[in-house]
Formats: sequence, C-alpha cells, structure tokens
Amino acid sequence: MSGGFRWKQRLPRRWSDDDPVVERNTPGGPPLTEEEAEDLLLGICFKTGPPRTVGAELEWLVHELRDPRLPVPPRRLAAAIDTVRALPLVAALTFEPGGQLELSSPPAASLMECLDSLAADLRAVRGHSPRSGSASAATAWTRGLAPRARVLHEPRYDAMELALGRTGPSGRAMMCESASVQVCLDAGVDDDGPLGYRRRWQLAHLLGAVLVAAFANSPVHGGRRTGWRSTRQALWTDLDPSRALAPSPDGEPRAGWAAHVMDTPVMCVRTEQGPWAVPEGLSFREWLRTGAPRRADADDLRYHLTTLFPPVRPRGHLELRMIDAQPGPDGWMVPLAVTTALFDDPRAAEAAHQAVLPLAPLAGGGPAPRNALWRTAARDGLTDPLLHRTALTVFEAALEALPRTGATPAVVGAVAAFHERYVVPGGCPADELLEVAS
Repeated sequence: MSGGFRWKQRLPRRWSDDDPVVERNTPGGPPLTEEEAEDLLLGICFKTGPPRTVGAELEWLVHELRDPRLPVPPRRLAAAIDTVRALPLVAALTFEPGGQLELSSPPAASLMECLDSLAADLRAVRGHSPRSGSASAATAWTRGLAPRARVLHEPRYDAMELALGRTGPSGRAMMCESASVQVCLDAGVDDDGPLGYRRRWQLAHLLGAVLVAAFANSPVHGGRRTGWRSTRQALWTDLDPSRALAPSPDGEPRAGWAAHVMDTPVMCVRTEQGPWAVPEGLSFREWLRTGAPRRADADDLRYHLTTLFPPVRPRGHLELRMIDAQPGPDGWMVPLAVTTALFDDPRAAEAAHQAVLPLAPLAGGGPAPRNALWRTAARDGLTDPLLHRTALTVFEAALEALPRTGATPAVVGAVAAFHERYVVPGGCPADELLEVAS
C-alpha cells in the first residue's frame, strides 16, 4: 500500500481542550479509577454555555469519473490523497477506511462562516480530483454491484473490523461504503429553556428522526433496492449491540451518557507492537475494576469515546451523526443550515421542541436508533404522516429563523427549494434515486 494512506487522525478542532486525541498507541498516564473516570466523563462531555459556534464534518464517496459505480483503484487513490493533503485547507482533511474523503471544519462563529469556509475547501479539493480521474459522489451509500474493500490498514481499523464483524457484515459496510453530513453544535446553557443542554439533548433525539427522514439518500445497495430510504441509517441500527446506541432517554443527560460510556464494551486495547487486542464483552467499567489486560488511564477513556457511534455524540459539544450525504455539490448546506437554525435560534428551537414532542410516544421509550420512531424514519422517510407533519412545521420554523442567523438569501433559497421539492410533497432525495433504479 502506498505511503499516502494513514489512518484517520483527529487534528485539533478547537471545540474543546478535552477533545479525544488518538495518535498515541499506548497509555502514558497514571491508572484511572472508576470514580475518576465517571468524574472525567461528567466534566468533559457537555461543556455548557450560550451556543456560539457551529461546525460540520462532510464525508464523500470517491469514485471513478468514467463510472460512478466503480471505486478508484488503491494505488491511484493513494496518489490523489497525497496531492489533496498538500492543499492549504481550513478544515481538517482525513480519509475513512473505504477511501471516503472527510472534511472536518473548525468551530465557526456563525453559520455563514462555517458554510463559506467549507465551500471554499471543497472547491479546492474538487479542483484537483479530475486530474486523478476521480470524483466525489453525491450519495450516502455506494451503489456499485460489489462491496468496497477497506483501503486503510492500520491498527485502529483492523481492530474495528474485527470487533464489529462479530455481529455481522454491517460494521464493515459502514466503514467502507457510507458517507454522511455531521453537524456540530454547542451543548447549550445549564438551564431548562430552549437553549438549555437538557432540552437540546431531547430535541436532538426526536428531531434527529425527522432529519433522517427528510434527508434520506441511500435506498440502493449492490445495485438493488434495500427497502429502506436510508440504508445507511438502517445499518447503524444493526451495527453492534450497544456501540451505536444512544443512552436511555430517561434521566439526566450527563449521568446517562457517563453510565453508557462506562458500560459499553471496549472495542480495542492499544499496544506498542503487533495488532491491538480486541477483547469480547469487556466493558470499560470492568476494565477499570480488573486492570486486565493492562491498567487503563485517562487517555484510554478518551480513546474509548472515539469508538462509540450513537446518533448524537456529546464531545463537549453535540455531534449529530444521523444525516445522509446529500445530492449535488452543495446539497450538504441544507441540512447544516436547517439544523443550526432549529437549535440555535431560540424561537425556532422552541417551535421545533413543541413540534417533535408528539413523536415521543412512537419512540416508545427505547433508545435511538433502534426504536420504532427511528426505524420508521429510515424505512419510510416522509411518507409517514406524523413525520411529514412534523417536518413541515420544523422546516417552516427554520426558514423563518435563517435570516435571523445571518444566512444569505442564497442559503435561504436553497433551503426553500429543498422544502418545496421534497418536504411539501412528503418525499426525500432517496425517492429520486429509486426512480432512477426502477
């Protein structure tokens, strides 16, 4: 494999001084106690304060220019990666196990700053793609006839494929064949109002299903219809018994998340030499209590956090991970604009909160994304009447709020066009892909 490939490193993103760092392979600090681990989790996962910043992580499937169904051969992809890495980008550029390109923005002081910065970086990256005979695909899931092979062969991804493979093929498929738009927003203030972190946590897990439904864009896999409008989201539900789950929706978010982290099995234990250990069924709590296969430290806990993939991941800020990659070169702007408006504009946040409350009974008290609400969203999109009514309300609230956030007329127009094209008739981008596949 060419030296151009290296495993995905999280470069400093300035969201929080406590963001996980994954470069080191071995522990370097004093052993961590169970009580210290819980205190650390309670302190770092929800950084409270007025919402001021927004960010995004954009993933793109890379394919052959001559045939979008074909991946770029590894040697040529490695050369293209080396070229793109040399570009002076604002965002952190990384690559996923299947060769997907990812841009992770730094925290921006406004929605427009985030949109403009990422758009400029994408123009630079795309300007170099045709020279390598490759292009980025405007879809959330590969549509080729054969599964894509993993091109990043590093200890993290070797361990991940082994751990996730114990429950079936969904883990490997998610690693190599999917792409998303992830929205990063501040956790919120420490009160019970529309910008409070408790309200925003609840909103994320109910509105998240609406975002799945409205932006579903992965109905075909292996050249065939899957029966889901978001196959990507459907496979998240099948990924692992606990790793891709949200905590129980009951209770206080900080305490619930801390307990969830402690009780989720460890994906791997890093070692200096050789493949990393991949224990089976060893929770982080049990690791701390037993001290085997070695003592865990605070860096191991931070690393463990990077191996949990719930639809909403608290990392000081909130990382919303449920949105499929969108069609068109600028389709990613719409979910970023809509989500930011519904969370950070107080009037829109209150309207969204009231709109999504009727969805709670459909969730049935179970954690996302395995409850009935999220499954319905991934399978049916906005053809479900309740999700359709809710989407109409929240998109209207977002359209009203976007000018207050400083969004330009062009951004408001893009959201309005998506609203008219998909939301009003009760559709989503997946429906158009299904028409092509017919």
